Amino acid sequence: MLAPMPFYHRLGQVPRKRHVAFRKADGSIHPEELIGNKGFTGPSSLLYHLRLPTAVKKVWLLRETKWAAETDRTLRHRHFRTAPLTTGPSPVLDRVPLLFNGDVALQMARPATEDEFFYRNGQADEIVFVTEGEGILESSFGKLPYRSGDYLVIPRGILHRYRLAAPAQRFLIIESHGAVRTPERYRNEHGQLVEGAPYSERDIRRPEDLETHDETGEFRIVVKSRNRLTEMVVPHHPFDVVGWDGYYFPWAFNIHDFEPRVGRIHLPPPVHQTFEGDGFVVCSFCPRPYDFDENAVPAPYSHENVMSDEVLYYANAEFMSRKGIEYGSITLHPDGLPHGPQPGKTEESIGAKSTNELAVMVDTFRPLHVSQPALALEDPSYAFSWLG
Repeated sequence: MLAPMPFYHRLGQVPRKRHVAFRKADGSIHPEELIGNKGFTGPSSLLYHLRLPTAVKKVWLLRETKWAAETDRTLRHRHFRTAPLTTGPSPVLDRVPLLFNGDVALQMARPATEDEFFYRNGQADEIVFVTEGEGILESSFGKLPYRSGDYLVIPRGILHRYRLAAPAQRFLIIESHGAVRTPERYRNEHGQLVEGAPYSERDIRRPEDLETHDETGEFRIVVKSRNRLTEMVVPHHPFDVVGWDGYYFPWAFNIHDFEPRVGRIHLPPPVHQTFEGDGFVVCSFCPRPYDFDENAVPAPYSHENVMSDEVLYYANAEFMSRKGIEYGSITLHPDGLPHGPQPGKTEESIGAKSTNELAVMVDTFRPLHVSQPALALEDPSYAFSWLG
């Protein structure tokens, strides 16, 4: 497998060589911290702190995070209306689980206040799709401004905190058991995104404005690991990094920078792929011209998701093959059942020149469980919406 983070970044002050004495003005040595995946062989970054990142004053269990699945196992197409969903105010503690399996989990959040503590997901990479909102993702690596339409990719283990700059915030959070990466077919043998990929490294935004905090006191950190939240207190501000470099850091890519592929005849969904993980892929459906053959049928043909569950999150109320969906809708089309355009949508698409649809698709290769909180959002009539 090629490297999931094929570009290098550096901020602040670092010594000429790695793992040599990098001294402060008083002659003491900056403590190093190496963070990366797959032991010492995967992508990593080396950070230089003012104080030891390992120092902890207090620690306790905050709560368990095991999710309960619905008990009804009836196989059917599903539709969940998330637009009216309200959550607690925290960007990280008050996420509502919707769909999950051993590889990936989908959650929603409507954050309203900034957390005083810092957060680290120690069991999953995160893709946070910002449906609404803007602000700054702070981390040990610097500041990463975000806006509506952004995918925030946060590799596991990275300490971070959200600074909210707009009153309305709506996040779709995709937690990945494996490393999130650019699709392998988009990369050459050196890891660079190739000509013909739907985006390039130039579209990817990296942390900037590294601010070093030289503060002592009591600072709270919440860590998610082993399906539980643990809170700890450390004796200094954890964002005390004076410099770092490497391949492991949070980054942002905006869905509107995805360059959709258009053909003379309908192209299948893999042309919309944006990310991949272990056991799933993520695709972006963006505004684009339709197929340009005079007899082309832009709406997709009916298909059966053999060995795959398909989830679509609608970031606006337009989608070429669906009716009855709305902004914030999530549809689940499980393995074992065919699905496709609803009655009238095929004919309606013929002759249309373009679409303004905006949606995120997650295809999983193992079945998804529906969480109990999602049941309150379900449209029970959706399974029968192909009757006309």
